[in-house]
Amino acid sequence: MTQDTNDVAKSYSRVLLKISGEALMGDQGYGLHPPTVARIADEVKSVHDMGVEICMVIGGGNIFRGLQGSAQGMERATADYMGMLATVMNALGMQAALEALGIHTRVISAIRMDEVAEPYIRRRAVRHLEKKRVIIFAAGTGNPYFTTDTAATLRANEMNCEAIFKGTKVDGVYDKDPKKHADAKRYDTVSYDEVLSRHLGVMDASAIALARDNDLPIIVFSLDEPGGFRGILAGRGTYTRVQG
Repeated sequence: MTQDTNDVAKSYSRVLLKISGEALMGDQGYGLHPPTVARIADEVKSVHDMGVEICMVIGGGNIFRGLQGSAQGMERATADYMGMLATVMNALGMQAALEALGIHTRVISAIRMDEVAEPYIRRRAVRHLEKKRVIIFAAGTGNPYFTTDTAATLRANEMNCEAIFKGTKVDGVYDKDPKKHADAKRYDTVSYDEVLSRHLGVMDASAIALARDNDLPIIVFSLDEPGGFRGILAGRGTYTRVQG
């Protein structure tokens, strides 16, 4: 079912796009797949060309996932820092793809590495958005034990974004895994509390609670659908809206 998304088209002038590191792998089992990165950059450019201010957070699971390292016996904080560095690599890859399309981009890292990225300074980041630059926030929150989901919700609030757009492999939030269950039902809208109580897996609990406490909607859509990101903002498409 395609939804009427005119409310989205009219409402959002500044958004945060959250994608997983795995989204950059394509059909590979590891790392960056340049054609896939270029395709996602095209999606971002199409929305940027509409005049929407965009910031991004990209996970690092295609290179290293802190929780997996911890599960294999690595000390958790060290594993998480390694995962943060993986997000910087992904951010730089996305920056290169966007700038190849003529989009001015800034990578802003929560861990200082001045030779490759700017340090996070909120007012400077806001100014980049006002100048129509795409910002890619890297290195999570800069702290272990926090996921890039939480980092995305934190940065979206700090940047006064009007919504988080969560790009996934499916076109919204379902009551169960649609890849395993043919009778899975997609929600048009779902509350933060239901996401938490039913463990629907949109984002981790800290991220959902932070979004709920600040009344920040989360739009879950398929990143694999060509034109899906722009389509929702243009008033068409299929998605789930997580709200109060």
